[in-house]
Amino acid sequence: MSSGSGAHSAPAPTTHDSDSPPAGGARRAPSPPTEARRRTSMFASLKIRNYRLFFLGQAVSNIGTWMQRIAQDWLVLSLTGSATAVGVTTALQFLPMLLLGLYGGVLVDRLPKRGTLLVTQVAMAVTGLALALLTLTGRVEVWHVYVAALAVGLATVVDNPARQSFVTEMVGPDQLQNAVSLNSANFQSARLIGPAVAGLLITGVGTGWAFLFNGLSFVAPVAGLLLMRARELHAVERAPRAKGQLREGLRYVSGRPELIWPIVLVGFVGTFAFNFPVYLSAFADDVFHMGAGSYSLFNTLMAVGSLAGALLAARRGTARLRVMSVAALAFGVIEIVAAASPTLWMFALLMIPLGLFGMTINVTANTGIQMATDQAMRGRVMALYMMVFLGGSPIGAPIVGWVTDTYGPRAGLAAGGAVAALAATVIGLVMARTGGLRLSVGWAHGHPVVRFVPRERCEELAAVA
Repeated sequence: MSSGSGAHSAPAPTTHDSDSPPAGGARRAPSPPTEARRRTSMFASLKIRNYRLFFLGQAVSNIGTWMQRIAQDWLVLSLTGSATAVGVTTALQFLPMLLLGLYGGVLVDRLPKRGTLLVTQVAMAVTGLALALLTLTGRVEVWHVYVAALAVGLATVVDNPARQSFVTEMVGPDQLQNAVSLNSANFQSARLIGPAVAGLLITGVGTGWAFLFNGLSFVAPVAGLLLMRARELHAVERAPRAKGQLREGLRYVSGRPELIWPIVLVGFVGTFAFNFPVYLSAFADDVFHMGAGSYSLFNTLMAVGSLAGALLAARRGTARLRVMSVAALAFGVIEIVAAASPTLWMFALLMIPLGLFGMTINVTANTGIQMATDQAMRGRVMALYMMVFLGGSPIGAPIVGWVTDTYGPRAGLAAGGAVAALAATVIGLVMARTGGLRLSVGWAHGHPVVRFVPRERCEELAAVA
């Protein structure tokens, strides 16, 4: 069942899951009114035992993942002395999602997600332990790292959509935005801790120990999955094995404005505006001439903003996709302002709101798309979303890199921000029109208010005036 063309302008629908009984057979009580659920406890989802186990396992594993990312790039650079080799490693890790992401979504819709995650987590643990063994024994070669990166990428093809869609099974639709937001906060917290711990290990005892920590860190999520109570998971409909399910998924998304337009917007923002390794390294080196220290500062402040954005999103009880459009517009405008920043400290401080609005885009799109998707299609839809979001950067990086090299870092960052702002404006207006909304300009509490209201309400206001 489709949620209808107005889903993007109203709180994300819950019709796909709210009528499904839990695995134990008892039907859940109807969801409370939207206004009552608009704000919720920041950590509400952690009251659910299964999700709490999942969250704690991911907290440990995410730190290991960030440690391996740093150690992997440093090891390749040490073995080859080539930045191109580092780029090849990154491409091998993300290319499978770009090429095979939709097929991974088909598999996720067919398979039990908990069992699927157990397999993918074990596979990634074995990869980390193998790299640790090769590195600690002094036998590692660059092609070993290439194979490991490709193996992780292949596991991610299934792991990513399974992990995203499994959240609904653990917490149900009412707590979905809170749980997705806490997942993002979890990942961003690890982004602050993992690289720092990896740096200490690499300089103190070597890269092999960072790989070993990552391999062992998967014990936590695997244990969490095994300890979950299956009877407390929310029942979901699995897609039967059949031909043409990939095309069916694409037709499903293309026929629903509440799905296709958020994915298109995320694609534009992810491809052209989220290429921060290109932008921030260029500003650190070519604009402010401060080297690696300022590059690390920029990334840290952005992670702080992302963490704040995830926690703020956790307090919202609903996912309004128009919030995503406003956040994308603000994100693009702040990038343009940052491009013109005259001082390092002004530029650095703008990284905090950039991280905040960037995380708002991610969380709102993720939650809104899941809630507007039928259960049997969720794996394929989330695979398409992740493919667009993660696969856009490898495509956009050479383009924004060329603009940055040719016209300078300020022009490159401003261009990326302009694309995001323009896409947010156009797609926001398209979503509003599709949902039967009109722009309303009024005055409240001493300041102007600009908002979208239903077309009928706008006509009533005009008649009164």
